[in-house]
Amino acid sequence: MATEHDEYMGSLKAQLAKLFEVSLKVTVPNELDVEPLVAACNGKFGDYQCNNAMGLWSKIKGKGAPFRGPPAVGEAIKNNLPSSEMIESCSVAGPGFVNVVLSKNWMAKSIQKMLIEGIDMWAPLPPVKTAVVDFSSPNIAKEMHVGHLRSTIIGDTLARMLEFSKVKVLRRNHVGDWGTQFGMLIEFLFEKFPNFEDATETAIGDLQAFYKASKQRFDADPAFKERAQQAVVRLQGGEDKYRRAWARICQISRTEFHKVYQRLGVHLEEKGESFYNPYIPGVIEALNKQGLVEESQGARVIFIEGINIPLIVVKSDGGFNYASTDLAALWYRLNEEKAEWIIYVTDVGQQQHFDMFFKAAKRAGWLPQGDSSYPKASHVGFGLVLGEDGKRFRTRNTEVVRLVDLLDEAKVRSKAALIERGKGEEWTEEEIESTAEAVSYGAVKYADLKNNRLTNYTFNFDQMLNDKGNTAVYLLYAHARICSIIRRSGKDIEELKNKGTLVLGHKDERDLGLHLLQFAEVGTMTRFAPCFLTRARFYRVYQNFQVVEEACTNLLPNVLCDYLYNLSEIFSKFYSNPECKVIGSDMETSRLLLCEATAVVMRKCFDLLGIAPIYKI
Repeated sequence: MATEHDEYMGSLKAQLAKLFEVSLKVTVPNELDVEPLVAACNGKFGDYQCNNAMGLWSKIKGKGAPFRGPPAVGEAIKNNLPSSEMIESCSVAGPGFVNVVLSKNWMAKSIQKMLIEGIDMWAPLPPVKTAVVDFSSPNIAKEMHVGHLRSTIIGDTLARMLEFSKVKVLRRNHVGDWGTQFGMLIEFLFEKFPNFEDATETAIGDLQAFYKASKQRFDADPAFKERAQQAVVRLQGGEDKYRRAWARICQISRTEFHKVYQRLGVHLEEKGESFYNPYIPGVIEALNKQGLVEESQGARVIFIEGINIPLIVVKSDGGFNYASTDLAALWYRLNEEKAEWIIYVTDVGQQQHFDMFFKAAKRAGWLPQGDSSYPKASHVGFGLVLGEDGKRFRTRNTEVVRLVDLLDEAKVRSKAALIERGKGEEWTEEEIESTAEAVSYGAVKYADLKNNRLTNYTFNFDQMLNDKGNTAVYLLYAHARICSIIRRSGKDIEELKNKGTLVLGHKDERDLGLHLLQFAEVGTMTRFAPCFLTRARFYRVYQNFQVVEEACTNLLPNVLCDYLYNLSEIFSKFYSNPECKVIGSDMETSRLLLCEATAVVMRKCFDLLGIAPIYKI
């Protein structure tokens, strides 16, 4: 039995779907497992729409059903809806579309309940308990550069979305900390620092330069190359000196990585390639016993149906590779960590690798054949970060851009803008520093996340730090202004939450309230359904909306950015309307509550995007 708490939680779409599910069972009792097709409706007919009538008619016509077409089916669906406080009215349009207008009183109660109980009550509930998000993944002894930016930012946001949805998220940093290059690095470390354990990040200096110098030595000096190759054998054999040198190089790299993660506010748990290395032989042998591993040109491979090249799991020299490690990591995550969803965040250039890797796992029976079943693995690909010249973002001397330098420059620019606005005279140095950090790092993140991750985007400081348009700066300032409105009222907002009453009397208030309530649907909602289409066109368009719905399920952060920007615009329309005056009006208490609800939802959006809010400007 539904409780009062249940009535005001979850997405509007999900709640309406439950009501239409009851109606459909009554309307077509002989049609089993009919899924309610409910979608947000961007039109004058209603707020939401049930679109089952045409599909049902195609199934039941000729079976003696008491209907004469889709409109009659729609009427029956409408008439069989159970009574609910959330529905103000229903109507049927075109070929049976059932349009729903939500009750303003119910909407107001729902928003006020969220203010009292907290926004966590609006968290969606995905069908998984444990997920792995594999992201960032830099290589040891190489500094993090702008190429790592997207994986780190997108992965962190996906992890935050899942965590908000009560999923246990294992944030994995699958660093490149194993392989043949370490023999080269270890031997170079021995040469430069005979007492290698005393080597520090300051002594080594630029990690990228250290790696390049060791590689040049490796390529130019046969004797050094031979020692480096022997060092790999000794490292993999567990010889103490080489293990300690390897650990020292890894630790120096981690210190550098931490500078980036600290600025971005990103938390990861490192489980690099070396962690899974001991599991590889057993995993390969298990796959071999299943008859999946075959010999091919001296290597051991898994053939994938529909793909010309095989997945190499043991190289011709007997060594392991990325596929070997990835298979061992997936086995560990499924069997030891009991993950139900493993998400890999890398550039789109690795798409084929993951396609083959996932298909191999399905052949082994580790993953189900269908992509909609669990456990499942997903590759979240992303495009390149480009410079103003349309090419891969690099410095003037064609080097990749160090991520620390990029973030620091954003902060310097943001701080200069605050001082130019006169904040140096009004604020303390600590306030300027914290605001500059929130705005600059938030701007870098939002400029990335607002784009569809599959596309390339151009990195431009002037655009991302602009306080107008769809930028983090504009949104952070909008939030600060809402907080200022509440402060200027002089009212205790916590007291108003419990004693005041929220009313959505004006159209602009109702529009804002509806958008707030749709927050729970971000990442799971169909964007907008057609309110009136011909039958053939409806099927084509609705199918596309279903694809969007699936794609948005926690894997497209730009949907959340779109929602946040639209929320800011809808609030601006409400607040700038003279008929919706807040401070000093007869409806001051209600409108202050609506302001607070907007600020709460904005803060949660910022949190999911990894952006720190600001409260004054």
